[in-house]
Amino acid sequence: MRKRFEQQLDFRITPISEVQIPTKSRDELPPVLRALQHIFVTPELNEPIFKLLEEKICKGKKKTGRKGMDLWHIFVLAVVRQTLDTNWDRLHWIANGDTFIRGIMGVLPVKDEDEFKYQTILDNVSLLDDELLLSINNIVVQAGHSLIKKKGEEGLRLKSDSYVLETNVHFPTDLNLLWDGCRKCLDTVDKLRGVMQVSGWRKIKQIRRKLKSQFRETSHEVFCGKKEENKKQSVKNYMKPAQLLHTRCEAVLNGPVNIFAVEDQRYVLILLLELERYTKYVETFMDQIKRRLLKGEIIPAAEKIFSIFEEHTEWISKGKLNKRVELGHLLLITTDQYKYIVDYKIMEGEKDASQIGPLLKRLENKFVDTKIKSHSFDKGFYSSANLQLLQNSKVEEVILPKRGRHNKEDKEREGSKSFKKLRNQHSAVESNINMLEHHGLNRCVDKGMHGFKRCVGLSVLAYNLHIMGNQLKAIDKAKEGNKQPASVRKVA
Repeated sequence: MRKRFEQQLDFRITPISEVQIPTKSRDELPPVLRALQHIFVTPELNEPIFKLLEEKICKGKKKTGRKGMDLWHIFVLAVVRQTLDTNWDRLHWIANGDTFIRGIMGVLPVKDEDEFKYQTILDNVSLLDDELLLSINNIVVQAGHSLIKKKGEEGLRLKSDSYVLETNVHFPTDLNLLWDGCRKCLDTVDKLRGVMQVSGWRKIKQIRRKLKSQFRETSHEVFCGKKEENKKQSVKNYMKPAQLLHTRCEAVLNGPVNIFAVEDQRYVLILLLELERYTKYVETFMDQIKRRLLKGEIIPAAEKIFSIFEEHTEWISKGKLNKRVELGHLLLITTDQYKYIVDYKIMEGEKDASQIGPLLKRLENKFVDTKIKSHSFDKGFYSSANLQLLQNSKVEEVILPKRGRHNKEDKEREGSKSFKKLRNQHSAVESNINMLEHHGLNRCVDKGMHGFKRCVGLSVLAYNLHIMGNQLKAIDKAKEGNKQPASVRKVA
């Protein structure tokens, strides 16, 4: 049984609407807490957000049974984690020890009977997904726009750009990827030995030491050695124990396994599937090492794997001097003149120039009754088809610089005062990206593509709430200034 939120009547608990959040702090958290407080006390906001949370988390579940974590608590803790760009351990500490966060959650200021367990937080926050967070982000952006006192029918001035959100992986080489596969095979076999009878692995620690020692020796020779013959011989020496390990792991998988004699049969099946997966990785990387280092072949990019832990990772080279190669996915964001992120998308195997059409469709669906005064891009998005598509859309002024040589029409288009002004203002999106990176989107530590997408949605939500909180703080200060006597305002 799970509820939205019901604050208990207790004289020790301060109502959420009366929690005093510090306004002079320059930390990222107070503005976000102020925005969360605004959402909770505004029925036009909390009703649709709670409805979305119920449809996602409570769908198909009974309304009876043990009480689960309240939806409001899940929402607050998920946002706080991305706001602070922290891990689950610190979030567990904050949930039970931070007075202001517990005040916004509507529980006792000190941990008593309202203590949040580590695994409870992890399991419940992980229930959120990217589709739910996208819908909540749209609600937050609309609420933020409603707080702004627009002059007349002022439209939106949008800026779009992409950057690489890195996955939590090390730099891949054929040699260290093979070592990753071998060590995970050994780890899995060791776990199997703990729950069932697996013969022939008495010297498993010695096998690991020998493989690791040979891996380091081969890596040093390949990357620091000078003689090609010595490099190839070192690679062959590394391949021998790896091939032997591969053969022995296949013998475990193909050998007789009396699974009915084991108590936890499901756990054994999971371990066997993991062993099969890692054994295939070992076979793949041995083949790539033979082809590239011994035969001198060039391996196509489509065949390469850059991590056995985050298989979805892409190798991205954007031509930057400080970061020539980045491992992750391109993230496309679109911001407006009020700094809100109005649209975002993870590009899986896609480039900037292919995003204009889908982006325009999404924006047209979101802003049916809102004018788009201008929309700016950088040169990476340019193509003649994209320029024509933007000029035929509802965007009144298009800022899309051309790559390469300019003809007379291009010079006239890019030589106007408004084009130059808006093109210079486009760099503001870089500061928005930098702020977004401080909200957890510099390197994603969550596992799998599902966790990657959830991390993006939560970080964008935390970012937009931060912008909303700053607006609310400015409104609160203006109200406080108006309440002061005229003589005090003059002195100030």
